[in-house]
Amino acid sequence: MRILVDTSVWSEALRRANRVESAIVREFRCLIAEHRVDIIGPIRQELLSGLRETVQFERLEKHIAAFPDILLMVDDYVTAAKFFNVCRTKGIQGSSTDFLICAVAVRRQLAIYTTDKDFSLFAKHLPIVLHETRRIEQDKSSIRGKPRR
Repeated sequence: MRILVDTSVWSEALRRANRVESAIVREFRCLIAEHRVDIIGPIRQELLSGLRETVQFERLEKHIAAFPDILLMVDDYVTAAKFFNVCRTKGIQGSSTDFLICAVAVRRQLAIYTTDKDFSLFAKHLPIVLHETRRIEQDKSSIRGKPRR
């Protein structure tokens, strides 16, 4: 199954401050290697928004250009509005982009990979599938740079 990766996962993977690779970043890298990652324009916009320096913007723009956008349809916006209304009646709030992600994922039969806890609430009332981080066992000796025996 292909995966629509939310801004929260992209952001964690792109942070320079990450000294130790988290399970989320490892999973994201595996999904990339498996050619399973999808993106939509609003996520691309969120990733590129707020960068202070042109050099950073251009570097990130070039980096994520390898991932073509899923084309959005009018029905995606209508479905997103319906999803918003369903969740609102249940007392659950979310952003327009969050519900657009849900709508596209449903239409394209994609799982959603996110660290945003709101999606777990959405999943109780919407027909979305959330991608879970797989347990990837790492050999501790390979982390320290020692050869495996």
